[in-house]
Amino acid sequence: MEHARQMISSGSPLEPRIGFSRAVRKGKHVAVAGTAPIGDDGTTVGQGDVRAQTVRCLEIAEAALKEAGASLEDVVRTRIMLTDVTRWREAAQAHGERFASIRPACTFVEVSRFIDPDWLVEVELDAILD
Repeated sequence: MEHARQMISSGSPLEPRIGFSRAVRKGKHVAVAGTAPIGDDGTTVGQGDVRAQTVRCLEIAEAALKEAGASLEDVVRTRIMLTDVTRWREAAQAHGERFASIRPACTFVEVSRFIDPDWLVEVELDAILD
């Protein structure tokens, strides 16, 4: 059985130029792209604060999941990318507040940098619907 591809937009004008979506649902699988801590006004949320930035990333990712017909309870994998992995506990605190009972597979990795130097963290999610 063929499943339609549902593309969830963040509203970024870069999406069509780069060729990406905030999230994509194909059948029962939802993949949420690397999500940065961007506020509604386009500025970085939580300057210098890994926990606050992680919270914002998760808020954006959760909204994309919802638009795709999924929820945090459907998440099976998370990836937390940090510019300084020694600060993983700050990100883990925010992750634990959202996923304590869901407990998806989770990976923390260090990256050299993000597009915006004010971003300390990005989050990716994968969900599978029942």
